[in-house]
Amino acid sequence: MNRVLSAIDKGRDAALDGLREFLRIPSVSTHAHHKQDVQNCAEFLAEEMRRIGLHEVESIPTAGHPIVYGEWMGAPGQRTVLFYGHYDVQPAEPFELWETDPFDPTVRGDDLFARGSTDDKGQVWLHLKALEAHLTQTGRLPVNVKWLIEGEEEVTGPNLDAYVESHQEKLAADLILISDTTMFDYDVPSITYGLRGISYMEVLTQGSNEDLHSGGYGGSVANPINAMASIIAQLLDDKGRITIPGFYDDVVPLTDDERAAFAALPFDEEAYRKRLGVDALTGETGYTSLERIWARPTLDVNGILGGFTGEGSKTIIPSKGMAKVSMRLVPEQDPVQIAEMFENHVRKLTPPGVTIDFIRHGTGKPFLTPKDHPFIQAAGRALEKGFGRAPVYNREGGSIPVVATFQETLGLPTVLMGFGLPDCNAHAPNEKFNLKNFYRGIASAAWFYQELYTDKYV
Repeated sequence: MNRVLSAIDKGRDAALDGLREFLRIPSVSTHAHHKQDVQNCAEFLAEEMRRIGLHEVESIPTAGHPIVYGEWMGAPGQRTVLFYGHYDVQPAEPFELWETDPFDPTVRGDDLFARGSTDDKGQVWLHLKALEAHLTQTGRLPVNVKWLIEGEEEVTGPNLDAYVESHQEKLAADLILISDTTMFDYDVPSITYGLRGISYMEVLTQGSNEDLHSGGYGGSVANPINAMASIIAQLLDDKGRITIPGFYDDVVPLTDDERAAFAALPFDEEAYRKRLGVDALTGETGYTSLERIWARPTLDVNGILGGFTGEGSKTIIPSKGMAKVSMRLVPEQDPVQIAEMFENHVRKLTPPGVTIDFIRHGTGKPFLTPKDHPFIQAAGRALEKGFGRAPVYNREGGSIPVVATFQETLGLPTVLMGFGLPDCNAHAPNEKFNLKNFYRGIASAAWFYQELYTDKYV
């Protein structure tokens, strides 16, 4: 490993230059006008995978954006790691809130600012560099690897699930490795053993067949935006609990041991509040902030639209309204069942004079794995060698829907070894990747593949 680690250290500048090139491609999967950019990004990544020595590399067309696959199977008798990541990124809007161009990667201090720097291009790239160091210095990898990188993670696209279902033999492995999560804090490496699921809904209210003069018609017809506001206001009670009947029936409660473990983590609620710029932290009564984020379900309005929103005034009763609502779910909640329960509840809350409709924008199941699993422990040893201190074990509030797909379709355990940070601004303006974590992440990834080879307990 000394040669591998030395190569990683000497190759820092080249690793950063390559990541910048990767980040310059605006692979925004949700925008149709970026379709060719997403295609170009897939081809760029495929070429890099070929360059470092992966085999059977291909950019696989789908009904949406391409899936990139490659493998190195030159370690007979050793374990096989299926590494998953995504090369698509969130939209960068609003552009005016970025201090620098989101697709012109810029280093300021210890951070690299660009859309996708943490989520997930930077984390994919550091694994590529770890494999490259092994291959260039030893001519081989400690274990077999398969790479499966998608271009639709940010739009919860259905095409990866279909590919996994129809290529189970090709994707056969011993474990899944994902780096698309965050560390607990600066200099505190972390293993994520739980993720929340998601059910994402669009709610549409319809009133009159056209916008109406508020003076001539006000008081005689229902206002679909007023109706939407009323519906939203009734989705949570004064204790922060979701009012959908049966919503909590399948929730697995936190154990006393987990609550104690969360409480023992170096988390400062007051510093957290100040960093967010709010005057109070709120949520479901009876739970700490970490418990709410990691292990309790939530419901949030992500956007609302309707009527006149331009400069000046225009007195109308709008004909329609729209709201987008996401529900983060915990084990054992079923996201499809929750979507149905949500629709039924909202229909009952809809006042006369307004019709309601729904668009389902995607679901993802929650994930939980035992902290004492041997592969999890191997990741812990790798992080300790890469960062110089033992990791903590935590859940995360976000969702990676494909984890449940891998678990159910391939029957494989998943290791979530992320290198982002709580303030990395993923999905927000000024997204950044801490470069210290980027370089330590390359070393930690290199160690993980080695740990799987040397570990006698798995």
